[in-house]
Amino acid sequence: MEMIRAEQLVYEYIRRDEEGNVEAISTALDHVDLHVRPGEFIAILGHNGSGKSTLAKHINALLTPGEGSLWVDGKDVSLEENVYDVRQTAGMVFQNPDNQIIASVVEEDVGFGPENIGVPTEEIWQRVEESLRAVGMLKYRHHSPNKLSGGQKQRVAIAGVMAMQPKCIVLDEPTAMLDPNGRRDVIRTAHELNREKGVTIVLITHYMEEVVDADRVFVMDQGKIVMQGTPREIFSQVGKLKEYRLDVPQVTILADMLRQAGLDIPLGVLRREELVDAIMRAAM
Repeated sequence: MEMIRAEQLVYEYIRRDEEGNVEAISTALDHVDLHVRPGEFIAILGHNGSGKSTLAKHINALLTPGEGSLWVDGKDVSLEENVYDVRQTAGMVFQNPDNQIIASVVEEDVGFGPENIGVPTEEIWQRVEESLRAVGMLKYRHHSPNKLSGGQKQRVAIAGVMAMQPKCIVLDEPTAMLDPNGRRDVIRTAHELNREKGVTIVLITHYMEEVVDADRVFVMDQGKIVMQGTPREIFSQVGKLKEYRLDVPQVTILADMLRQAGLDIPLGVLRREELVDAIMRAAM
């Protein structure tokens, strides 16, 4: 069974005037097909307004399809009776951790979700400890979230979702408000959860360098999935990525320029070390 299966998914935002008349309709998702296997780490790229965050909200049943269908772990998100189960299956981390952190002590915040779904008290504290340890924040368990850095707050938000033991975590631009160090910490944490816990990860981002270790990458534009493949397959199409207004990593651009200049540089260079090795081989 697939963890996520979208079939011809359509969603429209409708703007109305004060009298309730329709002023404008914008299509945020335009017949999207998406299939994600359990345990995969996928990344969804796109510029602002491409539809990627709208898709994320469907996976967590915050929005329901206008047309088409979406199943999460075999459950139809459009059915009211499935919403509770879907939200337990697919946890959500938003771009601003302050929107998710509600308690004045880190461990109490992480334990809030499990308490709400009726987990016994003894098990709650066990989950809190395991989740904070998994994201490298156990030593901060008695701290106030207000005294943490942005990256630390985001890891606490991830721990709070983890404590509910979801099969899938959707990270909706989780590093958008962080500095480079915080961004690296959050992405590393997501990969560790995927690798060590087998959690399916859906990373929504517009930072290209964050997707180089994903299993598959999907590029969205105007509500449609316009590209999909492995990171190497996606990054080998520099010109096409630029058409979709995406910032390509500098190392990939440099590799593309060197290849156009006649050097024997492979397509889809993802890391600086790869480029250095390729240049050394080409120079021999």
